[in-house]
Amino acid sequence: MGMVIALWRKQLMSGILTTTGMTDIIMNAFKQTLYMVFWSTLFSVILGFIPAIILTLTAPDGLKPNKIVYEILSFIVNVFRSFPFIILLVILIPFTRLVVGKAIGTTASIVPLTISAIPYIARVFETSLRETNPGVIEAARSFGASNFQILMRVYVKESIPRMLNGIVLLVISLIGYSAMAGTVGGGGIGDIAIRYGYQQYKTDYLIVCSIILIAFVQLIQMLGNYMYKKMS
Repeated sequence: MGMVIALWRKQLMSGILTTTGMTDIIMNAFKQTLYMVFWSTLFSVILGFIPAIILTLTAPDGLKPNKIVYEILSFIVNVFRSFPFIILLVILIPFTRLVVGKAIGTTASIVPLTISAIPYIARVFETSLRETNPGVIEAARSFGASNFQILMRVYVKESIPRMLNGIVLLVISLIGYSAMAGTVGGGGIGDIAIRYGYQQYKTDYLIVCSIILIAFVQLIQMLGNYMYKKMS
């Protein structure tokens, strides 16, 4: 009887330790995912805003129409948007190594994540800015507002809720991309799902990682919808 109890206790402690170890591994991976998504979102929003402004200004209906500049920049944005992320991840290895000193790791993954997101958010911002009511723009012109004032106080101000929606979609896309980055040593939830869930046939890891990613996406979308309603 004593041997049975001892064996049961050993199995129970082994299960507890296994669960604790899985929790630590997944929580650490989730922190890596948050790290990648946060910094790549921040950098891509800042850098993507610049071409969005240029595209808006130089568009046929913009404040400073310039067909050549618009077509060239629009073509560049479309080219980078057409690259599948996994291919871009490999192509950018030399550039990633130049920027951060290494091509593998959580910090290194921020580079391709950011570059893949810049053309996407630039196009989203451009669309949001160009949806501004022309009547409001004409009203601002009639009051003697300069192009810069129209850009900042009409285009940007009126587009903030729409741009916020675009940022939410960007974050959700980057969550998926960060999971893909885990397949090539980027770390994060995707790395755990592949290494433990797929390669080692540990279904519990795969299920938990999937649930975490789904819950994270739902939380981001709910938060984005709430902020959109408040700002609108």
